[in-house]
Amino acid sequence: MSAFTDHRQTVFEVELHNQAVRECVKENRSHDIFDDRWADVQTREIAACDEIKALAMIENTYPSCDGFVVDHVKRLG
Repeated sequence: MSAFTDHRQTVFEVELHNQAVRECVKENRSHDIFDDRWADVQTREIAACDEIKALAMIENTYPSCDGFVVDHVKRLG
């Protein structure tokens, strides 16, 4: 965690994948935009005041309309 992190925030571990990429990989194709690694679960750490804000931040960066799916959210620390 950064020294500049707001101490009122909590770090959340978010696991997500891209369903569109997963479907392409199953068909032995590559997605036009996203790397094949998105077929597998990827982990990101997000600092937010609560889980709802963390999920909103993830949605902003990895939108569900682009095929991203959150598999799991865990509060760290």
